[in-house]
Amino acid sequence: MQRKLTMFFLAALIGNPPSMLFAEPVPITCTILPGEESASVLLTNPFNYTASCQANCKFSTAVYDDNPQIICAKPVPAGKQVEMCILKAAGNKLVKLVEANADCKKP
Repeated sequence: MQRKLTMFFLAALIGNPPSMLFAEPVPITCTILPGEESASVLLTNPFNYTASCQANCKFSTAVYDDNPQIICAKPVPAGKQVEMCILKAAGNKLVKLVEANADCKKP
C-alpha cells in the first residue's frame, strides 16, 4: 500500500496519471525471413499518441542452447505498425520463434 501511495504522489508531482508511468503490452510480429539468417520485428502502436515502444524476440537454432534474442526500442507513431529492427543471425540459422513481447508507453 505504501508503495502505491508513493507512486501516486510521484506521478502527481511530475504531472502524469499513474497509468502513464507503466508500459502497456502491444501487438508484435517476429518473422524469420527467407534464408533463415535474419528475422524482422514488427510492432503495432494501438494508441492515439506517439509512444515509446520496446520489442523483444527470441529464437531457437539447431544448436543446443543457442537462442539469439533481439531487443529494440524507438518511438512509434499513433496507430501505426512499424519495423522496429532486424536480427541477423551470427552463424546458425534461425529455426523457430521461442518468445515475443512488446510494450509501449507515453514518452
